[in-house]
Amino acid sequence: MKQVVQNYKSGELAVLDVPVPGCKPGGVLVRTAYSLISTGTELMKVSEAGMSMLGKARSRPDQVAKVMQSVATNGVPATYRKVMGKLDSYTPLGYSLCGVVEQVGAGVDDVKAGDLVACAGNEHALHAELNWVPKNLYTPVPDGLAPRHAAFGTVGSIAMQGVRQGEPQLGEVALVIGLGLIGQLVVQLLTAAGVRVVGADPDPTRCELAERLGAAACGDPASTAVEAAVAELTDGHGVDQVFLAAGGGSNQPVELAARLARDRGRVVDIGKCRLDLPWNAYYEKELDVRFSRSYGPGRYDPAYELEGRDYPIGYVRWTERRNLACFLDLLARGSVDVEPLVSHVADFDDAVETYQSLKDGDLKAVAVLFRYPEQAEEQGESAAPEVSVPEVRRTGTTVAPVRSAKTPVRLAFVGAGNYATSMLLPHLAQREGVELSTVVTTTALSAANAQRKFGFAEATTDLDAVLGDKSIDAVFVVTRHSSHAELTRRALHAGKTVFVEKPLALSEDELAGVLAAVEESGNDRLQVGFNRRFAPLLQEARKRFGARTGPASLRYLVNAGKLQHGSWYLQQGAEGSRFAGEGGHFIDTASWLLDADPVSVYATAAPGNEDLQVVLRYPDGSTATISYVTTGAAGFPKETLDLIADGKVLRLDDFVRASVYSDGTVGRKQWVSSRLPKARDKGQNAELAAFIKAVRTGGPMPVPLESLVATTSATLAVQAGLAGGAPVTLARAR
Repeated sequence: MKQVVQNYKSGELAVLDVPVPGCKPGGVLVRTAYSLISTGTELMKVSEAGMSMLGKARSRPDQVAKVMQSVATNGVPATYRKVMGKLDSYTPLGYSLCGVVEQVGAGVDDVKAGDLVACAGNEHALHAELNWVPKNLYTPVPDGLAPRHAAFGTVGSIAMQGVRQGEPQLGEVALVIGLGLIGQLVVQLLTAAGVRVVGADPDPTRCELAERLGAAACGDPASTAVEAAVAELTDGHGVDQVFLAAGGGSNQPVELAARLARDRGRVVDIGKCRLDLPWNAYYEKELDVRFSRSYGPGRYDPAYELEGRDYPIGYVRWTERRNLACFLDLLARGSVDVEPLVSHVADFDDAVETYQSLKDGDLKAVAVLFRYPEQAEEQGESAAPEVSVPEVRRTGTTVAPVRSAKTPVRLAFVGAGNYATSMLLPHLAQREGVELSTVVTTTALSAANAQRKFGFAEATTDLDAVLGDKSIDAVFVVTRHSSHAELTRRALHAGKTVFVEKPLALSEDELAGVLAAVEESGNDRLQVGFNRRFAPLLQEARKRFGARTGPASLRYLVNAGKLQHGSWYLQQGAEGSRFAGEGGHFIDTASWLLDADPVSVYATAAPGNEDLQVVLRYPDGSTATISYVTTGAAGFPKETLDLIADGKVLRLDDFVRASVYSDGTVGRKQWVSSRLPKARDKGQNAELAAFIKAVRTGGPMPVPLESLVATTSATLAVQAGLAGGAPVTLARAR
């Protein structure tokens, strides 16, 4: 299928061929009939992409702050790779469309194939021939409403949410500053609610359009016409609400709002304009400044948008989806008319030229629609307590084919998110004897980006086809945590060698399912991405430390830091706790250094605090204490480790420096890494080299399966320990 994309680094716009998205549970696959260009938000994004790197930084100081935070935590090289990787990727455009349901995912019963729906979301209602849309971001289109009008649903919801924030009442007077697409819809919604409206915009054509659609008077904000109209309609008191629907860097809208609002009036920001509030003016009138967050309650809440958890109507009357349905109802009843706003309808194939015309000013428009051709395409598919450490059972002997040195190892990737594209694929793309065969994702654009950047031969959303391809030697599972176990199980049954990013499983049942697949298939060719044991600096330090004769004490401080709001790591109901997702890294590292698997786990945390203290006990009496904290200083190193035994100390400082102390040289270092590495090397490249070697030669996997299972069981035991408040024994199954 085709999709409109933009490279934020170069500014390139393209209509790209990408795989059809899979129809996941909890949503529907929609074939687009019309999609709407937001001439404000989207053109701002297009314009930013055309800026220099300095211009981009100036336009997004919030992102610059995140980059500086990453530099402090991960170092310059890793941050540079991450930032450049994100910039030099295709990003989607669009967030408002109308289309026909082609396929219904599991758990959806309010629509069926063939129904017409309006869809919202900057990740789901894209300018693309097909989109997967979750349940709370679509709504059926009322009978008789034209698809081209229903495509306005999302921007109508944005305008409606802004009006609701102003709490207008019958007979009041409102000022709308900025009469672009959102402003024109705000004018109509206020008029429908019995509010008299004054509009302000420097474009006389837009002013005339707003007056035709119900505004009492409109004019240039720099003239006296707007102020005179407000004075006449309010008897000199000022307007009850001001709606800021303008964009740009001028502070004029905010100053005009203060001048024309009544005492204790409300100022609602809908657009993205400068908000340098003149303190005296806003203080003297005690103005109520409010922000309108996009389409309504539910926005930016993954539980609502992605998991389909609706808010009870008794507590949240108007949600994203209810706003969308309400706006379509107003359209269907003729209370709002969007046809006069349609300046141009372009064929979808002409998308690049249309954007360019808008950007250059050759096409002056309030609203532009893309019209999609009706065409049949193949539809893709996606898709003290005791914890038992499962026994690894194998049926027969696993036989791994040996490949000649001249025959490349063919790899498939399931998932192409940030970790895969920044930490794994750059190493594999440069490795001789490796062929990146196929990348599989549920979102078409991410597959296309990975194919373009790393040279995959194919990109698809059809996992079954990949698993059935006998020419593929190994499958990398690099998806969200909740899918790891099931995808691993399927790949093992398909006879593939599997590399799965941590965690292997989020529950004992999931872990048991993976091991059942090993037993049933006779395939134990499995590696989990516990990369730290492969880090060259830690490998050298362990060698210098030497063998132990007595028990050891290991201390591991993980300064994990706070997650950004909206991170999918916070979706604990679906993706497990944060420690369940990444704690295996640290347990595996400790177990590797102590050369044993833990026999018990004790975990504690303060109520309501993500900071954890995890104590692992080993067969010879050794202990490992992992302090996993999110409340530390961002500038402090992320990982520090001390191993103490037999009069020796091994010290690791964030994979940048390592040292070994010994009683043989009292008060002096026996060994210290001679120089700082160019970047923190946490072992991904060496881990991948070992994995590829095992695939090529048919030799043992880099980490024994029994060790992977023990680490996973210990990670799962942390949650049981927190719930029970007592040590958890890791009992080996008989």
